Amino acid sequence: MIHTLVQSAFQTGCLSVESEGLIRQVVAIRGYKAADLEVLEKLYEAVHAGVIQREAPGEMKMLLEHPKSVAKRRQTSAKT
Repeated sequence: MIHTLVQSAFQTGCLSVESEGLIRQVVAIRGYKAADLEVLEKLYEAVHAGVIQREAPGEMKMLLEHPKSVAKRRQTSAKT
């Protein structure tokens, strides 16, 4: 799901409020794979570079934290 939402953002040049919300929900329930984190990293960079515009107002706090932080936390919790 994340891959499809990110792909759509790159195709349209816009990250919709709905897509951003769905991505946040998937991350919140940890319903993502390692490959999803890679595409989220690309999305994060594209938004900050101005390649993709967000519909939502304000600064983007991608998924509450940077995708690499999510991956690191996920690895740490898997060890315990």
